[in-house]
Amino acid sequence: MKIFAISDLHMSTGNSKPMDIFGAKWVDYLAKIHADWQEKVTDDDVVLIGGDISWAMDLTEAVNDINTLIPLKGKKVFVRGNHDYWWKSISRVRASLPEGFFALQNDSIKLGNVIICGSRAWCVEGSPDFKEQDRKIYLREVERLRLALKSAEKIKDENDEIYCLIHYPPFNVKRENSLFTELFESFGVKKVIYGHLHGKDSRADLKVVKNGIEYYLTSCDLVDNKLIFISENIKND
Repeated sequence: MKIFAISDLHMSTGNSKPMDIFGAKWVDYLAKIHADWQEKVTDDDVVLIGGDISWAMDLTEAVNDINTLIPLKGKKVFVRGNHDYWWKSISRVRASLPEGFFALQNDSIKLGNVIICGSRAWCVEGSPDFKEQDRKIYLREVERLRLALKSAEKIKDENDEIYCLIHYPPFNVKRENSLFTELFESFGVKKVIYGHLHGKDSRADLKVVKNGIEYYLTSCDLVDNKLIFISENIKND
């Protein structure tokens, strides 16, 4: 079982919001992602998608977008992004997903010997877009991430690894500690996958190792519309 990741697909099958208006990286980007996906992924593998999945405003329209991924191999695991306005009731989202698709919201799923925790997160203190009114949401999202990590603890066996799939970066551009990074460290998280950042002016590295944890930025325009390899684990369900 190999694990790959990508985020911020911003799909719009209705073509109500084409992404190519944001530059050359977005021209035919979904076709490029699909081609790379087909080349790399087998039925035994997992692809993590870190939010901003669809521009849809309602669940039915979002499912139309998500269904375009059905022909692609592997299990698909999602979390909500800040633009996923269609994502409201997690029970309705899960009931609407095709087979082999998994939505995480402040909880976790075990695949092989990897437990994937999922939560949206939020911008952190010291980020350019962090305002005082963000503090309440930030603290709430910290508690939601804690719930996800506690759920992982309950199902973790001795040799399992914990990964976290979130949408927002867990640290600011200086990579200072945050309440998110402190949680990752206290729960023994191995890898963190996130997105949200876009454009050539994003001051971010695609991989950062901080206090023993590997952090992967997987926004599709920043990774040339290719899946990022995260790990390979021998044990499968």
